[in-house]
This record gives sequence, structure tokens and C-alpha cells, in this order.
Amino acid sequence: MKQQPLGPKLVFVNRFFFPDHSATSQLLSDLCFDLAASDLKVHVVTSRQRYEEPFAGMLSEEVVRGVKVHRVWTSTFGRNNLFGRTIDYISFYMSAGLKIFALTRRGDTIVAKTDPPLISVVAAFVARMRAARLVNWIQDVFPEVAVALGINGLQGPLDRALRYLRDLSLRRADVNVALGEGMAEYLAQNGAANVKVIHNWADDETLVPIRPEQNRLRTEWGLASKFVVGYSGNMGRAHEFETILDAALELKSQTDIVFLFIGGGNRMSSIQKGADRRHLGQIMFRHYQAREALAESLSAADVHLISLRPEAERFIVPSKLYGIAAAGRPIVFIGDPQGEIGKIVRSSNCGAALRPGDSSGLARLLLDLRDDADLRREWGANARRLIEEKCSRKRAISLWRNVLTAPV
Repeated sequence: MKQQPLGPKLVFVNRFFFPDHSATSQLLSDLCFDLAASDLKVHVVTSRQRYEEPFAGMLSEEVVRGVKVHRVWTSTFGRNNLFGRTIDYISFYMSAGLKIFALTRRGDTIVAKTDPPLISVVAAFVARMRAARLVNWIQDVFPEVAVALGINGLQGPLDRALRYLRDLSLRRADVNVALGEGMAEYLAQNGAANVKVIHNWADDETLVPIRPEQNRLRTEWGLASKFVVGYSGNMGRAHEFETILDAALELKSQTDIVFLFIGGGNRMSSIQKGADRRHLGQIMFRHYQAREALAESLSAADVHLISLRPEAERFIVPSKLYGIAAAGRPIVFIGDPQGEIGKIVRSSNCGAALRPGDSSGLARLLLDLRDDADLRREWGANARRLIEEKCSRKRAISLWRNVLTAPV
């Protein structure tokens, strides 16, 4: 077993870590494994759960590829009940706070992600007590995103108090890392200190385009002769699906077009019910695929859809963009065309952006893409180029290394 190097520690805190398949877990795992491979001392404080398995009961302590993993106890109500999820969050705050306090010493660096929300408040308190550096890695902006989506259960003084503590944790951080320019601008406007933009990434060395005729999953799923419109990843409250379902209804007579949903989330059941209500037999659902099969899974589609409710702009940047682009597939974004993803898609000429509700425009675009293989190849090649030039794993890890090893 490889020994941890001496010197200051990097202590990451996030509710999920390897081998969990959630986006925040995969990104964190990539970063930590690469940092540990270069002889940095890396610890991760996480839960014993997996994203889809609250009762996973994973080992409390282990070393994985040079990373010392500390899995703390939490309650296990899971994600389906808002009250239960809140209890899970609170128990993680307490257990994780105690663990990072025990681990951290003067000169160490605490890196706090945003799962659960407001963990930066706990991390900021420990960093101040231990004279450690604090870096916030902001995947979404809470509670703003909850308010925008109409699910914020906090009211009045409690809401204001939590926002004050959140803002204080951003002001006291040495660095706040945002996922895009819009998010960075919002954070800076609200007093966050030293905001840097580092995009999420895809592992472009293993996640590569696979031709349809060479794709095992297309064959297994009976899609060899179909034009496949894909949606891959989380199907959550921030995403809009009525436009997709209504477009599928308009295309119902096009028997060679199949809509393929791969993943899960709290909106998956409502999407299935919506498809049943419209009698859409051309919609298929598949569970999350293992990371080892991700290249085949993403390459199973001829074109991919990404959706984001416009009110969630600046607060969320869907990470599914990077995997789709690495797989060399065209991207159709349903959301604010002037938002983060809309600008990226248009400036990189790797797809198109449509506003929510424009189901007829989406249907027409999908027909055009079905009939124009040259356009699909052009947009797909440009998407892959975007990853290689701006959002590769190697580039992102290098930027992160600069942030985490910079002199205090």
C-alpha cells in the first residue's frame, strides 16, 4: 500500500465519493486520484452512502489509489423525502465537521464542495479554528437555486441567517471556484472573495467517440437502425422535460426516431408518466450505466439533449455537457440561449439552443439532424474539439493544482 506523503494535507469534503457514479463524485474522484498520484497528501471526508443507495454501508476508513477516505456516519432517509433529506444533511454537517476538525492542522487546505448545500459554512468554521486555507468548489449556488425552482422551505429570519453565513464563508475563503462566467459574476456581486472559473471536465482519454455500428449498447438495445435522441444523467427539478415530450409527440409518426433517457432522478417517474399519457412508445428508459461503459452509453445517441430551466441560470451548470462533447455528439440545449450552456454551444458551433416550450422548433431541428449526417458530423467534431482544447481532464487538473498549491 502506498504511504501518504508528508507535509500539508488537502482535505476534501463532499457527500459522495468513489465508487459512487454521481457527477460530483466522479469529478472529485478524478481530481483526488490525480493529485495523490503526484505525491500530494489527499484526504476525503464523505458519507457511507451512494447516490442511489442510502443504505450502501461502505467502509468507514480506507485508502483508494493513494487517497485516504474517511466515510462518516449519517442518517439514511435518502433523496425521495424532503424532510428526510434535510435530516441526512444535518447529520452529515455534524459528522463531517467533527472529522475535518480532527484531520486539519495549520497550513492544511480544506476544499468544500456544495453537496450538501452550505457545507462551506461548516468548512469555514473549521478552517478559521485550525488556521487552514479554505477553497470552495461551487457546483451550485444555494439557497438561490432552491428559491428559483420553488422548493426552498426556508422562510424569514432563518433564510436570511443561512444566507449571511453562506456569504461569510465565501468572503473568508482563500479561493472560490465557480463553474462558469455567469456563476462567477453572481458570486463576485455577492461579495465572494477571489473567484476563479474552472469548468468541469470529461475524461477525454477514456471517453471517446464510438461509431454507431461499433456500439455494443446500440445493438443490445435494438437501436442499430434508429435515429437516437439521447438524454443522459440526472433528471432533476432544475431540468425541463415538457418540451422534449411534446416534440416526441409531434414526431410520433417518425418510427425511426427513438428518444433514449439514461439515468435517474426525482423527475424520472413524471417523465415516464408523461410519456405514457401521450402514448409515446418510441421513448426508452435505461438506468445509469457503469462508468466503464460511459463511452458506449453516450455514443449510443446520434444527438443529445440538455435542458435547464432559465430561472436556474447562474446557479447551475449541467455537467452532462462535458461527457456528451467528449463522446463527439451534437448538443441541443433547451433553456436560455444567452445562458452559460447556450453561449458555449453556439460559440463552439457544436449544436443549437432553443427556448423551453418550443417543441415544434425542437421537432424540426431533430428531423433536420436525422436527415443531415454531414451536419451531425460537423457539430460532433466541434464538440470533441471543445473538450480537447478547453475542458479536458488534464487541463482542469492543472488549473486545480495551481489553485491548491499556490503560496499562501
